[in-house]
Amino acid sequence: MDRLSVTICGIPFKNPVIAASGTFGFGREYAEFFDISCLGGISTKGLTPLPRLGNDPPRIAETPSGILNSVGLQNPGVEAFIRDELDYLREHDTVILANIAGSTREDYVLMAERLSGTAVDMLEMNISCPNVKAGGVAFGVRPESVKDTTAAVTAGAKKPLGVKLSPNGASIAENARAAEEGGADAVSLINTLTGMAVDIRSRRPILANVTGGLSGPAVKPVALRMVWEASRAVSIPVIGMGGIASAEDVLAFMMCGASAVQVGTANLSDPMAAKTIAENLTKCLDELKIERIADVVGTLQV
Repeated sequence: MDRLSVTICGIPFKNPVIAASGTFGFGREYAEFFDISCLGGISTKGLTPLPRLGNDPPRIAETPSGILNSVGLQNPGVEAFIRDELDYLREHDTVILANIAGSTREDYVLMAERLSGTAVDMLEMNISCPNVKAGGVAFGVRPESVKDTTAAVTAGAKKPLGVKLSPNGASIAENARAAEEGGADAVSLINTLTGMAVDIRSRRPILANVTGGLSGPAVKPVALRMVWEASRAVSIPVIGMGGIASAEDVLAFMMCGASAVQVGTANLSDPMAAKTIAENLTKCLDELKIERIADVVGTLQV
């Protein structure tokens, strides 16, 4: 297993495959298919201070090579997670990243402080959420907001903090630098791209929320480009995601500068996807005559 191990923010991962937030719940459903301890890590369903029911349905629309979702961060709330889910996750030998979201900067600070006193290994801050105090503009769109929000959270966080970056801003490199300047220990990217789908017969959007987040293989070329740009802009670790569905995809993201990856939409079409990807990594290393997967990071030749 040492051949596949990576270290991020001082935390050892047995392999670089992390189940992405929002696609893996809290692991219980997938544990019915395989031992989730085989994964490098699990990023939890996005947590908010209070429970959320999410958006009205329809909330999912399939698109060519991907899906649109507007689930709306449905979750039981941070206290229910700590009470009902965390001990279960800790029974498994894998790194736990608590994904946090909010409507105000205070929401993020509150959750970071609350979760810092628990057994989670790392925090992942989703800043693609709309800031209700700034007219609904997402926290992650402007570099100054990224930096200020990150700085406020790191001031109270006692766990390593990764900032999950939105691809919908003007410059992913500038936002990655802003997160680093705010004190982030890592960045993860990309979150979903904003899109929509239309029913031409009813002349209405398919999603009740009108727009949603596009993910899946369709976004992989964009994600690879943004991971490459972000990794060149910062000195902190980058965790890559966006359309990863194979071990070959993992290596491509790592060559572009990612120290680890997250598998998201692939889990929805194949519940064994993350396990299969992790298992196939050694075969890929053998074919490419690479001794350790960590040696791949940032080796793209341009």
